[in-house]
Amino acid sequence: MKKIKSFMMMMATMAFVFGVCSCGSDDDEPEVAVATQVAGSYTGLEIMTVSGEDDEGTKTFEFTKATDSSVDMTIPEYGEGGMSLPKMPVKGILLTKSGNTITGRLSSYSGTVTNASGAEKAYTVSDVTVLFSDKNVVVTFALKYGNMPFAFAGKFTGTKQ
Repeated sequence: MKKIKSFMMMMATMAFVFGVCSCGSDDDEPEVAVATQVAGSYTGLEIMTVSGEDDEGTKTFEFTKATDSSVDMTIPEYGEGGMSLPKMPVKGILLTKSGNTITGRLSSYSGTVTNASGAEKAYTVSDVTVLFSDKNVVVTFALKYGNMPFAFAGKFTGTKQ
């Protein structure tokens, strides 16, 4: 009887030791928030279409983490002289992740900016779609600035710096 009791104690001890040891190494690393994964500066080609005319140039778009699942985007300055537009923030673009692709969408954002003349102008950015894949981003949006009678259609394709 004493041998059976000792054997049972030894088995219980071994089960405890192996149980504790096996749990320590299977903990998954916590995943980094999607907004943290994509935050940064992206440089590439911006194409602005106005009244059927395309204007393109090299620009840098900025993405900053707003929450774990959303980013704020800054559209860079556009144009020259009297037809220049200041940089414009677009806040609260919600992100979703599927595999290695992160997608952001925002139906509309309105704000005000101060132009080069010191005048405050209202703007609305709508139909925002952002697609992040590896270190690349593609952004499409519509931009209505001040009292301009037409909207700009914007497309940006860039790489993270």
